[in-house]
Amino acid sequence: MEPLITEAEISTLVDTFYDKVRRDPDIGPIFNAIVGDWPHHLATLKNFWSTVLLTTGRYKGDPMMTHLQLPLDPDHFSRWLALFAETAREIFLPEAASVVIAKSERIAENFQAGIAYQREQRSRS
Repeated sequence: MEPLITEAEISTLVDTFYDKVRRDPDIGPIFNAIVGDWPHHLATLKNFWSTVLLTTGRYKGDPMMTHLQLPLDPDHFSRWLALFAETAREIFLPEAASVVIAKSERIAENFQAGIAYQREQRSRS
């Protein structure tokens, strides 16, 4: 049985995590440069994580295409994942935190693979 994860916890996760991201010297400048309306972006991210974690279907979009536009490298993903795991452990009970972290790691792997593929295609052109 999946651990209980609530919308309130997802909201707290997103708000707390992106507060850390915005202040982070490594990845903060990347996100702060691209996100013009943080309240709107946070609402979108809450819908995304609700869809990922609770299968609500509220998120409509293509996060891969969005992230392909960013100047991200593996170190950025490592930092993002470290901050995300830290925050998930602060918000959720251990079993739920493990589920949330595992999903974030799979998403990051997919994004990194997409970015690597896109860069490979560009270098061949």
